[in-house]
Amino acid sequence: MLMEWWEAALLMLGMVIGLMALCVPVAFAFLIANLIGAYIFMGGLIGVEQLVANTGEAVSSFVLVTVPMFVLMGNLFFHSGIALKIIETLDRSMGRSTGRLSYISVLCGTIFAALSGSNMANTAMMGGLLLPQMEERKYQRHMSIGPIIGSGGLALLIPPSTLAVLLGSIAQISIADLLLAGVLPGLVLALLYVATIWLQLRRNPQAAPAYDVVTAPFWEKIRLICTYILPMSLVVFCVVGLILLGITTPSEAAAFGVLSVLVLSILYGRFSWDMVAKSLEGTLRVSVMVFFIIIASKTFSQVLAFSGATSGMIAWATSYEFAPITMLLIMFVVLLILGMFVDAISMMLLTIPIFFPIAAAMGFDPIWFGLVMLLAIEMSGTTPPFGLLLFVMQGVAPPGTTYWTIVRAAAPYLICDLILLVGLIAVPALALWLPGLRF
Repeated sequence: MLMEWWEAALLMLGMVIGLMALCVPVAFAFLIANLIGAYIFMGGLIGVEQLVANTGEAVSSFVLVTVPMFVLMGNLFFHSGIALKIIETLDRSMGRSTGRLSYISVLCGTIFAALSGSNMANTAMMGGLLLPQMEERKYQRHMSIGPIIGSGGLALLIPPSTLAVLLGSIAQISIADLLLAGVLPGLVLALLYVATIWLQLRRNPQAAPAYDVVTAPFWEKIRLICTYILPMSLVVFCVVGLILLGITTPSEAAAFGVLSVLVLSILYGRFSWDMVAKSLEGTLRVSVMVFFIIIASKTFSQVLAFSGATSGMIAWATSYEFAPITMLLIMFVVLLILGMFVDAISMMLLTIPIFFPIAAAMGFDPIWFGLVMLLAIEMSGTTPPFGLLLFVMQGVAPPGTTYWTIVRAAAPYLICDLILLVGLIAVPALALWLPGLRF
């Protein structure tokens, strides 16, 4: 069936959006649209059969073992109770200082990002554990909710990031390089969050008042840090260091990460078969969803290519002679607008098949552009009206906390994200330096 490229694109996107509006699950909405599109654009039933045959290839890559391994690692980390011990150690080591719990939120968010890879899990756990303490200490809401919701999103940038693995798989770029690319920007973003807290406290010290705490003696602090913080570097080394040194693939590094968390849980006396069972159940749920999504996305890309929509969109986007930076900002804004209405995975499924060919035509480095997309997705989690982290935070926030209170608390941290975007544009090496060191 002959169609103009824009008619084909509107038909495919319209079917997906329409099915999602009818509350069809995201993966199935894409699969239904793919089957209809294959019938229309790929020669009827023969095209449908070919598309079905391609689904096996979409999820049979060894690199996709990374997904369940990273998810399992995060589940073991939380269900073993190691996360709670880290918070307790930081709490006893910080001493009496203005805004100590706000700073602890960022520190914990950064550590948990390197150990779990789930922004929603990080936000929910830190909100459940730290918000009640902040309420008791009379912290104003922007000093309690803001740092938690901001630092919870670090898990999308700092490896192991499940969404980074998913993005790399769908876009067919190096997952190892994409994971490494997020390390420095993630740490820079954490420092920007710390600076934001400091500036807010300079303006109003009573927003997060100091309070008397029973601080641990110096040597007790050293013991706690050596017992519960430094061993976490083993997990980080297994996930990041082994990839950087060229010793393992991302899939093998993820398996070593799971092993390291199991070893630590045994050494801390927190291993139990119940913990393993809960972690495996959570991993199975998430992994099945992710593999369905990968199948849906890759076949969606194939149908778009067969219909001529992909080549037509590239020709249209490049015909206006936009400067590359202008096109980048347009795509970034589109992602932010989508993030106001749909979840991160839906955004990736809708945009990766369109944006990555355009980015290639503009001469963008694919790893750098992938990281910019992850940053936009991270920001979308806190953009109203449907940012998922906003809803997660409202679920764990104290009674009486309004939705718009959470939005206002998150706003300064969105500004930090924009500062990082400017930094990535001005200094691409911020993202590309570490992948360039990989053996």
